[in-house]
Amino acid sequence: MNLVTPLNRVLGLGSAKDGTEHWWRQRVSAVALAVLGLWLAIAALGLDDWEYATVAAWVRRPTISVLLLISVLTSCYHSQLGVQIVVEDYVHANAVKIATLILSTFLHVSLAVAGAFAVLKLAFGAQA
Repeated sequence: MNLVTPLNRVLGLGSAKDGTEHWWRQRVSAVALAVLGLWLAIAALGLDDWEYATVAAWVRRPTISVLLLISVLTSCYHSQLGVQIVVEDYVHANAVKIATLILSTFLHVSLAVAGAFAVLKLAFGAQA
């Protein structure tokens, strides 16, 4: 028994088999961000003050800089996944949808690179 309609069989259309994977990626990145966000809030509240030198010295610690880098990259990835779903669900003109998805991906990658650069610059000893 085949559940594919005759029209879809002719057109080769059907399930993209991509929705479940996308859903799982969103959930896993959300859980990671919840844990990383809690860590960041607790760790940041533990700082003596918010002076540049204090924060820069804190970021220079290897564990902190690695966790911050993971936080930045995971945030950008999770945001890109969410924006992609919104665009795919609510933008109906194909040309606008494609252009918006390309622009969104470009902006999210740019933010990830800028965030990673900022963390790495501080981690490797940038001076004020």
